[in-house]
Amino acid sequence: MLDSLLTHLTILPIALPLLAGIILVLIEDRHHVLKLTISIVATLFLLAASVALLVDTNAGGYNISTYQLGNWPAPFGIVLVADRLSTMMVVLNAVLALSAALFASARWARAGQHFHTLFQLLLMGVNGAFLTGDLFNLFVFFEVLLAASYGLMLHGSGSLRVRAGLHYVAVNLVTSALFLIGVSLIYGVTGTLNMADLALRIPLVPDDSRMLLEAGGAILGIAFLVKAGMWPLSFWLPTTYAAASPPVAAMFAIMSKVGVYIILRLSLLLFGLEAGVSAHFGGQWLLYGGMATIAFGTIGVLSSQGMARMAGFSVLVSSGTLLAMIGYENAGVTAGALYYLVNSTLALSCFYLLVELVERGRGAGADVLAVTLEAFGDDGEPEEEVGVATPRTLALLGMAFVICAILLAGMPPFSGFLAKFAMIGAVLNLEGLGASDAVSGASWWLVALLIISGLAAMIGLLRAGINTYWISFDAEVPRIRVVEMLPVLLLLGLCLTLTVLAGPAMGYMQAAAQDLHVPIGYLGSVLAGADGGVP
Repeated sequence: MLDSLLTHLTILPIALPLLAGIILVLIEDRHHVLKLTISIVATLFLLAASVALLVDTNAGGYNISTYQLGNWPAPFGIVLVADRLSTMMVVLNAVLALSAALFASARWARAGQHFHTLFQLLLMGVNGAFLTGDLFNLFVFFEVLLAASYGLMLHGSGSLRVRAGLHYVAVNLVTSALFLIGVSLIYGVTGTLNMADLALRIPLVPDDSRMLLEAGGAILGIAFLVKAGMWPLSFWLPTTYAAASPPVAAMFAIMSKVGVYIILRLSLLLFGLEAGVSAHFGGQWLLYGGMATIAFGTIGVLSSQGMARMAGFSVLVSSGTLLAMIGYENAGVTAGALYYLVNSTLALSCFYLLVELVERGRGAGADVLAVTLEAFGDDGEPEEEVGVATPRTLALLGMAFVICAILLAGMPPFSGFLAKFAMIGAVLNLEGLGASDAVSGASWWLVALLIISGLAAMIGLLRAGINTYWISFDAEVPRIRVVEMLPVLLLLGLCLTLTVLAGPAMGYMQAAAQDLHVPIGYLGSVLAGADGGVP
């Protein structure tokens, strides 16, 4: 039975939330406890399955797991592929999902209808985007996660949330249209949408069709760069994320990384060293676009007065850093970027949860929630009598805020600093230590931007912390439930674990980066059942 379960392990991160979503939509919303219990249990099973998949993928050095739906071999059938990178992202998604679900269970899950159903469908779409092996099903999962995110973005009502949500829907509808156009052009030229098969066919595309191929790749890239938030395509992100309810914003922190993940995967697999004339296509755009995004996000962090908007611009700094690192197409740089991806995503998700708890003492979060509860037939008042309201609560929030600020700014001694140090070290030594090649001007500019963005984050967060904790204001100490503080401590604890276990973690990231830059194992595993195999 265990062997049979392991055989289907690759599809479990998709099947589990899908099954949970189907069950939850059949249960009326008045059964809050039952729906909450099913959602939490399903998320726990998802986390267990994701960790098991990561262990199985990394067992014996390296083991790519493929799952052929209907037993149709690639490239003709639907195939799911789990390697080090995709399983790492699935585990990260499950961790954030558990944290957001626990946080929402206290208050926000009851501020609107079908929260748990939409939440599970979002998890299904995100996991499917990480695990799919072809562009067609990438579009399917992309639409699933977007459809669920539309409902979650509007969850809780309120004019500001509805206005930002409608803008979010409009932007993503345009993105979906670009996705379809790009995929259609690529299919028209190559005759396939399987990623591994595309990697083999792109070098063989005739010169008279290559411009059409690259146009399709560019349009497809723009669709994902909108999702990743590269400047100037990021105009929608800070306002949208700031308007979302805290548990939804915490999940949105990884949704921007879906775009980064796909760009990383496709740029190295389809336009890597073996792509012939199209090798390194778009690399310079990613490098300089990422640098512009860091600069824009840094200015936004310094100019933001609200912590929620500051978090949104911090997301842009994170995305810009990752996109710039992808543009180098260097395994050492990619390894540092993967470590940074995990750290920044955990820290940003934690920060969105902290913002609501910190601002509750000022009455902002309670007022919004009271309106939404009244709109859906509740008593119009959040359950303020439940929780702990002591100076120790404020001290705990302050300590969590300080640690989160250090992580986001990349200051020592935590994992944010280690991630930036790894990236800067790799950027300044692209050929390895002792190499004679001079460092390019773009690399020096990027290093300067990374340092300045960290300093700006520390200034902005320090200012916000002083205004919150040091300046007296006419408000009560916020009442915090244990179930609300637990996710914050969980995410911060994982960041601290990432610091203590930096050696093994970086070893895993280096192995994942090497697999991405030398994808022969990926191609062989996916196309093993195809006629002729991998040439």
